Amino acid sequence: MTLIGNWSYPTQIKFGTGRIKEISDACNQANIKKPLLVTDKGLSNLPITSRTLQLMKEAGLGEAIFSNVDTNPNEKNLDAGIAAFTEGNHDGVIAFGGGSGLDLGKLVAFMVGQDRSVWDFEDVSDWWTRAKPDAIFPIVAVPTTAGTGSEVGRASVLTNSATAEKKIIFHPKILPKVVICDPELTVEMPKSITAGTGLDAFAHCVEAFSSPHYHPMSQGIAVEGMRLVIENLGKVYLDGSNVEARANMMSAALMGATAFQKGLGAIHALSHPIGAMHHTHHGTTNAVCMPAVLRLNELKIQQRFDSVSGYLGIKNGFSGFKTFVDQFNASLNIPSKLSDLGVESPDLEKLVYGALSDPSCGGNPVELNEANVRALFEEVL
Repeated sequence: MTLIGNWSYPTQIKFGTGRIKEISDACNQANIKKPLLVTDKGLSNLPITSRTLQLMKEAGLGEAIFSNVDTNPNEKNLDAGIAAFTEGNHDGVIAFGGGSGLDLGKLVAFMVGQDRSVWDFEDVSDWWTRAKPDAIFPIVAVPTTAGTGSEVGRASVLTNSATAEKKIIFHPKILPKVVICDPELTVEMPKSITAGTGLDAFAHCVEAFSSPHYHPMSQGIAVEGMRLVIENLGKVYLDGSNVEARANMMSAALMGATAFQKGLGAIHALSHPIGAMHHTHHGTTNAVCMPAVLRLNELKIQQRFDSVSGYLGIKNGFSGFKTFVDQFNASLNIPSKLSDLGVESPDLEKLVYGALSDPSCGGNPVELNEANVRALFEEVL
């Protein structure tokens, strides 16, 4: 382990039940007077969205909304969002929803003033320095799921529809100025989305904790994030109205996205091309891939998990942790194979290439290569 790293931590977060009422204050703090609320198609007509639009209207912020956002957003959604922002003469974005709405909302604010292709800002080397920072509009983020943690992230995931590849677009100023985390907004989530998004947060924490990179602050946050998911995801799965458990899951989502500054790994490297090519739910895909990746990394991470398993409430160290993950997935009705998520006739060569091209590879404890990635795919497919 090399004791060197570049560290950055999140933004201002207004956390607590009912705090969506502070949307006007959040926009004022971000110096936004005419926001465009960006969300996904499924959320656009739900009561939580209508209520937020009404709060905006009452505050004199207007009630403009853009919701042409797919489950795995792509550059076509982005172009349409930029057009809506420009036509409405907006001065900032309220990114509202789960990972898709948050990611695309952030990219609309980022790209509307740029004169290069979005693909020129992929998270590669120092490509982010190509952007015009003064042309990036402010963002207020409002998560309505507890999983992705995009509300505290400096990147967004965007699918290239032409190549069926997920790309991570990065810039420090994509980080929202203000975040409102209101657990009440997550109460109506369906069970399947509650499970999938919650296990996304869990995967973030597991991979951050497993990463070989040096980042002791993220290391500690990842442990506590795992504990919160272990103790609360089952509760909200059984009773979606449990606001206390919902709040703990929302905290875990924030913590997972903060922790993975330390690195992600093979779970995400596999999940990204699967989602891009077969349009599966990201968090659920992560959950299906996790057991196989834990086995691949066992020799590198066993001692690390042995040291914290007791705090997590799990007996028998890493061996017990692996057993727990299998049982946890089953209790949340997560399938054991990707074929059960509709992954049919996969192009294994493209999946392997996509995984090895993904920047998440660099954080995996075991170096990934064509042989072990192919074996992982064959196991989870």
